[in-house]
Amino acid sequence: MKSKTDIIAESNQEGPKFLRLLGGSVVDFDPEKTACTFEFNISKDFCHSIDIVQGGFVTAMLDAAMSHALFLSDPNIVGISSLEIKTMYIEPTRAGKLRVEGWAIKKGYKTAFMEGRVYDDGNLLTATATTVSKILRAPN
Repeated sequence: MKSKTDIIAESNQEGPKFLRLLGGSVVDFDPEKTACTFEFNISKDFCHSIDIVQGGFVTAMLDAAMSHALFLSDPNIVGISSLEIKTMYIEPTRAGKLRVEGWAIKKGYKTAFMEGRVYDDGNLLTATATTVSKILRAPN
């Protein structure tokens, strides 16, 4: 059985390239809570109005944290497809170091309901999301 450290390292190495472009990496996960934490170091290349991260990138970070909560908690999950995602922008999310958390609030065999939050380096909550996702599992 792989250690938590090995699973995190493997996820960061094999994850989608766009996460690395956004300066993102998994820093923690809790399979019992179906939760995952990412850190992102967003450059101003992903911003408008000087240093405000464009909303689509904020949603992408939230989606990554929420979906990784499922992927890292259940090795039988081979795909996740968002059926609906809603992002609420509470404060401007500015370039720099961000913590993004995602977790499942209810998970069935084929569907999961999840939530996520973005915090800046000063621990200010800047955005939240909820999603309903379809789960694809490996054949038995």
